[in-house]
Amino acid sequence: MGKNGQVARGSDDIRDLALRRTAGSPPGLELVELAGLAERARRHGNDPYASLRPAFHQIVAVRPGSRLTVSVDFARYELSGGAWLWIRPGQVQRWGTDLPRARGLVIAFPPGFPDTGTAAASVAGLATVRAPLQPDAPHAEGLRRALEHLRYEYRAMAELPLESHVQVLRHLLAVLLVRLARAYGSEPGEPAADETFRRFHAAVERDFAVTRRLEDYAAALGYSRRTLTRATRTATGMPAKRYIDERVVLEAKRELAHGRLTITALAARLGFTDASDFTAFFRQRTGTTPTAFRATARGA
Repeated sequence: MGKNGQVARGSDDIRDLALRRTAGSPPGLELVELAGLAERARRHGNDPYASLRPAFHQIVAVRPGSRLTVSVDFARYELSGGAWLWIRPGQVQRWGTDLPRARGLVIAFPPGFPDTGTAAASVAGLATVRAPLQPDAPHAEGLRRALEHLRYEYRAMAELPLESHVQVLRHLLAVLLVRLARAYGSEPGEPAADETFRRFHAAVERDFAVTRRLEDYAAALGYSRRTLTRATRTATGMPAKRYIDERVVLEAKRELAHGRLTITALAARLGFTDASDFTAFFRQRTGTTPTAFRATARGA
């Protein structure tokens, strides 16, 4: 440890994870049994129980009678049978050691794979959803049938020309995503996101390390500050400026918990003028300093 509790090395310990195609599978989509996920990760040179930042969507469906533990961005979930969890690109995940015993499926796909005409809004609309979903009976049945059809076509790769096969999978994934988004939307306290918030969310994801000024986002998107605040409050329950700040805090927490950047280097990465400016920002919004959070997160 260096001055102010800074870690001496400057490399990043959160390993970015790209979607790698399995031989014989269609491009852009992977369906992997949970029980075989750990072995698949090892074959690709990854530690299945390490902290990873996938660059792709993962939809986890746990079969009835099974259980699975997974941590996503500092929240630890114990998924029971019938549960669904949507892990989005950029989130830091860690599978539990019960992964080889779990029964269920992971549907993995890059952001550009779903049929954009019917599913893009569903993907973006779940930008603020974090908790697992335990759908009620009607939604559970619809999701089960959508997943069964997707699995059937995924395995029937030889029955259609490749281009047609991929097109079918895109449409069937869209059906699953729309049903999943609808099931999430039916949960109490899960507001729907409109187009204004979806655009704002995308801009924040792209530029949160460039600017934290709401005025900059309003000007870039062609909205007033009031419009962005109203749309963000409807979708998330918080004002737009706080949404920007919370995104910066989340990225800071990810690095502090899992990475090895110094506080100074992290401050620069997130767009702060210096470490003291970043420390004051982080303390004001979390009640603790970056150094103290890092020590707590790592069990020091």
